[in-house]
Amino acid sequence: MLELKKIFKWVNNGNNRVFLLKDINLTVKEGEFISIMGPSGSGKSTLLNVIGMLDEFDEGEYEFLYEPVHKLKEKQRTGLYKRYIGFVFQAYHLIDELTVYENIETPLIYQDVKASERKAMVADMLDRFNIVGKKDLFPSQLSGGQQQLVGIARALISKPKLLLADEPTGNLNSKQGEEIMNLFSELNKEGVTIIQVTHSEKNASYGSKIINLLDGRIEL
Repeated sequence: MLELKKIFKWVNNGNNRVFLLKDINLTVKEGEFISIMGPSGSGKSTLLNVIGMLDEFDEGEYEFLYEPVHKLKEKQRTGLYKRYIGFVFQAYHLIDELTVYENIETPLIYQDVKASERKAMVADMLDRFNIVGKKDLFPSQLSGGQQQLVGIARALISKPKLLLADEPTGNLNSKQGEEIMNLFSELNKEGVTIIQVTHSEKNASYGSKIINLLDGRIEL
């Protein structure tokens, strides 16, 4: 599904180059569930953002669904990302002024999906996540677990091939966290490829493969 070859990312600090990612080589096959672990500052979120095309890199090659991402213009990258990748963040990133229904619907508006189709797809998601009764509420009226469910529903509405999750249970209690991880397991069984960043050994164990990062490098 995707391959990173010799990826480097750095920032310049005066005359020094500070490496955020060093010589990253990674192949992810369709249907895998990968957990990325490592201490704070090891480059986990940066790597996830590079895979999700939210961050650029300075050196190396990135192939996603046979497309050379490193050669694409920004507009083409955005098109790929919107079509195939769903992102779940620790801080939910819901839009405060929009209702649950409208938050979930947003990606479909960007994709020019017809209104009648959008309605059916959002109804399907609300049903799947048992949040039909919450559809007219605003994020501030929901618990953390409910907000994360809405975030996941929004990430999945456009049926992505790849789901990226950055500490998806970081702000949740253990029961809510377990529910989210069980949900990820189900989605993975349905064929969604998942890459998650986590500090939790327990959450990492849901994946089929664990990658450890240290100082921007993959530890072998």
